[in-house]
Amino acid sequence: MIQEEIAFMGVKELQKHIRNKNLSPVEITKVFLERIQTLNPILNAFLTITAEYALNQAKICENSIMKNDSVGPLHGIPISIKDLEETKSIRTTFGSKAFDNYIPDYDSIVVERVKKAGGIILGKTNTPEFGFKGTTENLLGEACKNPWNRSRTSGGSSGGAAASVASGMSTLATGSDGGGSIRIPSSFCGTYGIKPTLGRVPKISTGSLEQPPAHNILTQSGPITRSVEDAAILLNVLSGSDTRDLASPILPKENFLEACEGNVKNLRIGWTPDFGYTPVDDEVLKITKESALSLESLGCSVEESDLKLVNPTEHFLRIFACLIAGSRNASKNLDLNQLTDYAQEGFKAASRFSGADYGIALGYTNLMKLQFEEQFQKFDLLISPTMSVTAFEIGQNPTTINHMDVDPIWGYTPFTFPINMIGYPAASIPCGFSSDGLPIGLHIIGRNADERTIIKLSSAIEKLKPWPAAQTIN
Repeated sequence: MIQEEIAFMGVKELQKHIRNKNLSPVEITKVFLERIQTLNPILNAFLTITAEYALNQAKICENSIMKNDSVGPLHGIPISIKDLEETKSIRTTFGSKAFDNYIPDYDSIVVERVKKAGGIILGKTNTPEFGFKGTTENLLGEACKNPWNRSRTSGGSSGGAAASVASGMSTLATGSDGGGSIRIPSSFCGTYGIKPTLGRVPKISTGSLEQPPAHNILTQSGPITRSVEDAAILLNVLSGSDTRDLASPILPKENFLEACEGNVKNLRIGWTPDFGYTPVDDEVLKITKESALSLESLGCSVEESDLKLVNPTEHFLRIFACLIAGSRNASKNLDLNQLTDYAQEGFKAASRFSGADYGIALGYTNLMKLQFEEQFQKFDLLISPTMSVTAFEIGQNPTTINHMDVDPIWGYTPFTFPINMIGYPAASIPCGFSSDGLPIGLHIIGRNADERTIIKLSSAIEKLKPWPAAQTIN
């Protein structure tokens, strides 16, 4: 069996080979570590590679198989962890030079659950500093590159996660999404990424009365994979409440894998080309609209939504800035001079907003949530482009789209951050390619706590229009 074939297998196929003893977890892990050794110097998807740790864990998994022990749902499966997740005894940088040598003494809940499920952690993936932007550049090394075109950005802030999966350096990846950070790189790199409902995947609240933790109302961890089925498997592992996250809602434990076989006939789909406020590249709009309309062949009804948002960027920035201010308070000893220009600007911007600004932004968010709830009275799901453009040249964020001026930081991702504001689940699924061979993502937005319907439709789209195997990347 050739190495590239193993590198692009899904979870179930790898598990079948492990159970049948055709492949051992050690053999599989070695394939991925060799691939990382070859490709990571080119793509910069990993900040830390945990080769010795991964091989030791693979040997433990192999021993369990030989003894016919009961095993977890990720037993022997290679996975990469975004470097915003703490990993016990493994370097965790948060994408920052200031944390270049930080070794936590605990695991995040995401990492705990991956380990308990038997996942083999290959390393920590590249991220912009503290996840503060939608492209992956920091002071720790070169920018993370897009596997489809290495002059283009991988997106962010889970850029390393998406690049690792798209290039076959990892079977699965964990990402996190506070303004689009799972969906942006998934759209740019041609992977499947789902941002779960806020609180679906809990987060440890660490801190003290002197330095309390920042309150999270935007960010959610979730899967980045090459298939919908693999994402459902990983989401099953990651989801579920935890008493250490006091903000995590008590949501029922669900089997998202079952949703992959669900019937989509008679689903009511609302297509929104622009959320009522934003320009979109013509080619992106054409391909995503064609993909939306193709759902009628599955028995879905597809109608154009009348959703019209007032541009929410300023309100999002107020909320984001106040959360940054909270994280700064939780890290009072942080030397701003060690940080990237964009991280310094983020912390400085946080001081420019008042509590009243924050309150106004939360009020607007409630109004926007009502607008989405009105849409979900008529539709089961909303669909839009994931991004308003395809992956752009590294360091050259677009300032105009379709002859209209846009914000260079957030203007290319106008569909993602509003969903973080309301906390609802959303996914990006590959739906085609631009004329210059870059992936384009379709954005699927669900009702609060309804990941199942998103996954159900995603699986149907994947079967209707399978995307080319990532082996074609050059």
